Amino acid sequence: MAQASHGSVLDALGLRIASGELAPGSVCTLADLEAEFGVSRTVIREAVRVLEAMGMLSSRRRVGLTVTPTNEWSALDTRLIGWQLASPRRDHQIVVVNELRSAVEPIAARLAAQRGTDVQRSQLLGLAARLEELGRSGKGASPEYLEVDIQFHDLILDMSGNLMLAANKAAIAAVIAGRSDVGLTPAIPYEAALDNHVRTAAAIARGDADGAERHTRGYVDAVLSEVRALV
Repeated sequence: MAQASHGSVLDALGLRIASGELAPGSVCTLADLEAEFGVSRTVIREAVRVLEAMGMLSSRRRVGLTVTPTNEWSALDTRLIGWQLASPRRDHQIVVVNELRSAVEPIAARLAAQRGTDVQRSQLLGLAARLEELGRSGKGASPEYLEVDIQFHDLILDMSGNLMLAANKAAIAAVIAGRSDVGLTPAIPYEAALDNHVRTAAAIARGDADGAERHTRGYVDAVLSEVRALV
């Protein structure tokens, strides 16, 4: 086989573990991996080191490398989310992260209405208007819509002024992008979801915390119901 790189070995092993091909409790050795991938022990160690840091592998002398239980994995690591979205567990992962959104985004929107700056409020209104324009013109599945959608949600999390909530930005962006990548984002967004994005921005802009939380819950719960129908 062609010479593998650190990155390709990491992705191959990560995907195997994330997909369940290498189930928790599975054991392999550095020598096994070195022979399989045809790379140096150094390259294998680098990939294994990353997976150990992510909680997906543990290493013990005289035992080798053991795949750890899923509850020990770094669930918010975007690399892990990417592997899960590329695996047969894709639909389940989309549900899981949208459950996270349902818990995080409504309270972030409430705080954004209370704490956002005038500049941020103006930016959010502009992003909502652009989403509406793109969505109503049938471009809901376009790369531009995806980019604006991620910016919209990132900004709300930043406006919350809560670093713990904002720390979820990368995970939420990864699943929004993943949902788009597998063709689950409609070219013409659902009317209720699109309308609630616009209403969320307007509520945050006028400092209406109750309205911001309510309208955010409207669109995240709509998406959650949609993706739950897949599994």
